[in-house]
Amino acid sequence: MKMELALYQALIAINVPELKAHAVIEALESDMQTFLATKSDIAQVRTEISQVRSEIAHLDVKLTIRMGVMLSATIGILITAMKFIH
Repeated sequence: MKMELALYQALIAINVPELKAHAVIEALESDMQTFLATKSDIAQVRTEISQVRSEIAHLDVKLTIRMGVMLSATIGILITAMKFIH
């Protein structure tokens, strides 16, 4: 609130009409409420990021296990093929 009052006083001091100064303050307040993040917004984003990180870690483990299984299967097939060849 102090910032809006200071801005209003500064606009009046440079001879901006009162209605236009008031419009500037309203536009500033509207933009600040629309475009700026609050502490709760940031906390929510942090929570979502931590959830995504845990999901990525889970998928990383699943991928590692699948790759291990496929590698083991490939090695088993190669060893079996080599035994049939010889």
